[in-house]
Amino acid sequence: MRKSAEIKRFIARKPYLFWSMGNSSRESISEELLVESVLQYGDEKDVRKLFRMIGLNRTAEIFFQQISKPRDNYKPRTKNFFLLYFKRHASGNP
Repeated sequence: MRKSAEIKRFIARKPYLFWSMGNSSRESISEELLVESVLQYGDEKDVRKLFRMIGLNRTAEIFFQQISKPRDNYKPRTKNFFLLYFKRHASGNP
């Protein structure tokens, strides 16, 4: 993922979203991990910021790819909420 300065600042300001990674590995956060971490551990402001940084439709696309696998890391309530949210608000959803 080509990281914009805005995404890099977001990651630096929100280390609690990436608690499972060491400080040095935060530079290599993929778009998929960014979406998963923000949707799973972020608050409403974090999610809105994510939508502004990479877009609602791109976030939905990544989310649907992640949940289509046999195993994912989303809590059931989080998964259900964003499944309903993206089906209603994102274009091109499954």
